[in-house]
Amino acid sequence: MKMERDVLAKPAHAALDVARLRADFPILAERVNGHSLVYLDNAATTQKPQSVIDALAAYYEHDNANVHRGVHTLSQRATDAYEAARANIARFINARTTDEIVYTSGTTDGINLVAQSFARPRLAPNDEILISAMEHHSNIVPWQLVCAQTGARLVVAPVNDAGELMLDAYAAMLGPRTKLVAMTHVSNALGSITPIRRIIALAHAANVPVLVDGAQAIAHLPVDVQGLDCDFYAFSGHKIFGPTGIGILYGKAAHLEAMPPYQGGGDMIRSVTFEKTEYNDIPYKFEAGTPNIAGAIGLGAALDYVRHVGVEAIDAHERELLVYATERVTQIPGLRIIGTAKDKAGILSFTLEGVHAHDVGTILDHEGVAIRAGHHCAMPVMAQFGVAGTARASFALYNTREEVDALVAGIERVRRMFG
Repeated sequence: MKMERDVLAKPAHAALDVARLRADFPILAERVNGHSLVYLDNAATTQKPQSVIDALAAYYEHDNANVHRGVHTLSQRATDAYEAARANIARFINARTTDEIVYTSGTTDGINLVAQSFARPRLAPNDEILISAMEHHSNIVPWQLVCAQTGARLVVAPVNDAGELMLDAYAAMLGPRTKLVAMTHVSNALGSITPIRRIIALAHAANVPVLVDGAQAIAHLPVDVQGLDCDFYAFSGHKIFGPTGIGILYGKAAHLEAMPPYQGGGDMIRSVTFEKTEYNDIPYKFEAGTPNIAGAIGLGAALDYVRHVGVEAIDAHERELLVYATERVTQIPGLRIIGTAKDKAGILSFTLEGVHAHDVGTILDHEGVAIRAGHHCAMPVMAQFGVAGTARASFALYNTREEVDALVAGIERVRRMFG
């Protein structure tokens, strides 16, 4: 029987050769304000390895053409690379078929697609969409919009003071009016890893489909959509060392077949007259207009890179960094960690007594340390913890203990300046 991730025994993994991996990322050689760059803003976007940069350049230098509608050689090469990337993505998340992989502009676009094409036609007044209290705005606002359009209600499952989903409360909120659960896999503001397999199983027991916001999970945890049995899984390329402006919506084929198109035009049609339009097969039915061809190819290259390094090894490395960073910062007087779940990804969100988060971020930037400061597009989370915002350091495969030390030294400098 498969058990929840936080009670699984973790297999041992060989330590990453981080120095060698860092050499794959050209931007890490940058200097900022006279200091070596310490990039700890990976939850916002990750840096790109040379292989991804090369894949983008190769497409534009050698294969640049529109896909699907051309018979000439460049169009055929572009189409082959574009569809090969789709197949690569399907393998990476263990989708059953490439028909279940829809290209989007990012996680937000994928969630909005499901909100308007899947949820909206199924909702009636007083129906419910169930989310958690730790969601990103992109997994709140699309549901508010569709609720306003249909008369449905948004229902919020609580989280505790550690930033963990209160699973019993969530289970009790599932009912005959629940038409969809939309839940994050990893909180961008807290780092909490939700018990997503259990969340999905409980929803399915109540005959409720589930969308998973995988933006923060995809680069850090193994994702098997068939194993999870989720109905939809959305993520962004730029969170997993790929380009911006490209994302993926996985959807079970039966759902995608039944859903109406989200947008019209371009390759989402089979035939058009002024009287009637016949739509294309899935996934093309949801890919209106000229797609981000280079972005898709770059995402495919990024997944190749992650597969080569190993997601489990990345997870183990980032967890070790999080433990080390947590131990270091807890020794700083006046520092409060926001989000202390037992099972966390590599996100360290904190406040410093008497100092605005933006001041923390600005002073750290003077030291060459890049973090995120603010509400992280998760204002309800900030409200629950009684803060306007936090400073957030977030780790990736190329970060080191020495960079954690630089972060801590920078925070100590902030404290002395405001002490």
